[in-house]
Amino acid sequence: MTEPLDVAKLQRRLAEFAAARNWQPYHTPKNLVAALSVEASELVEIFQWLTPEESARVMSDPDTAHRVTDEVADVLAYLLQLCEVLGIDPLAALDAKIDRNERRFPI
Repeated sequence: MTEPLDVAKLQRRLAEFAAARNWQPYHTPKNLVAALSVEASELVEIFQWLTPEESARVMSDPDTAHRVTDEVADVLAYLLQLCEVLGIDPLAALDAKIDRNERRFPI
């Protein structure tokens, strides 16, 4: 039985992966934000010329689904690494943002 995943465990795995390859000097906030932008753009590229209907069915094609899943993973990896470097708790940040949005956009 595998252990459940959590954000902190994934951040540790990413940090260990980078450390084993001596990549920490390159994982500056500027570089991580740039990499995050590139990966987000690669995700956008998959959807770029699809109709709304085609985009809703993107996961029904195994090859495209694999590409989307990989790009989502890349975006999340760089975002989690950025949060680690900057000392941001991503779940707390999201929770606080939802609270602000609920006040900003009442029902």
